[in-house]
Amino acid sequence: MVDTVIGIIGGSGVYDIKGLENKVWTHVDSPFGKPSDDFLVGDFEGKKIVFLPRHGRGHVVSPTQVNYRANIDGMKRLGVTDLVSVSAVGSLREDLVPGMFVIVDQFIDRTFAREKSFFGTGLVAHVSVAHPVCSRLGDHIEATLETTDIEYSRGGTYLVMEGPQFSTLAESKLYRQWGCDVIGMTNMPEAKLAREAEICYASVAMVTDFDCWHPEHEDVSVEQVIKVLVGNAEKAKTLIGQVAPQIHGDEKGPTCGCKQALEFALITSPDARDPKMTDMLDAVAGRLLKS
Repeated sequence: MVDTVIGIIGGSGVYDIKGLENKVWTHVDSPFGKPSDDFLVGDFEGKKIVFLPRHGRGHVVSPTQVNYRANIDGMKRLGVTDLVSVSAVGSLREDLVPGMFVIVDQFIDRTFAREKSFFGTGLVAHVSVAHPVCSRLGDHIEATLETTDIEYSRGGTYLVMEGPQFSTLAESKLYRQWGCDVIGMTNMPEAKLAREAEICYASVAMVTDFDCWHPEHEDVSVEQVIKVLVGNAEKAKTLIGQVAPQIHGDEKGPTCGCKQALEFALITSPDARDPKMTDMLDAVAGRLLKS
């Protein structure tokens, strides 16, 4: 049985992990290009954790330029089985105020300039993303948040926009009409790729502002976002430290359905598969391609 290894992708403001020992910044070569940064690998209470700053240390990579495929492929190569994504978002609801956390369970993907799959010509696969996050991880996150003073909401739809600009007022109003709860720029195609890589994935969205729809609040500004980011980042580090032992101790983790996502997804016949594609997918789909 494969040991549980937790991966953390930190969004804006989250650039390290409290309590991580024996830390080593580790370079990973990915056939999909260069990840956002080296991966910080260390021990937390005797268990391995892998951390990656999504935008790189110093926040040098914009949402569109993040190499999501290389990031997820790198996590897989380092043995990550369960991935918690932390990201800053704007609120599209009156009751989701800045400083709150939202345990997201759905996405609407409005990005258009990103590679969204590991698969393609020469090796085709179709995975289900009807339920794009792991509810088991969501349960652990919720149970942990209940023991803290962090205000949170369980469930919500995250509208993923391309960026890097914030929404127009018309767009913000439209997304509210669609029933979206929060808006951000980074969780797609990240969640889809994690599913293709058979990694359990959960998203914690940290509210920084009301986007631009709210008539009683100023239009979103970088200064406003950064001010809330600082507080949210500290809360996120607290959450990660407390939820990690729960995930590591979950006996159901190794048999979670997310880890079998490719079981019937590979469509291309074995004798028709492109050897170059097969080599590139040695980590993502190696469980099936090597069998």
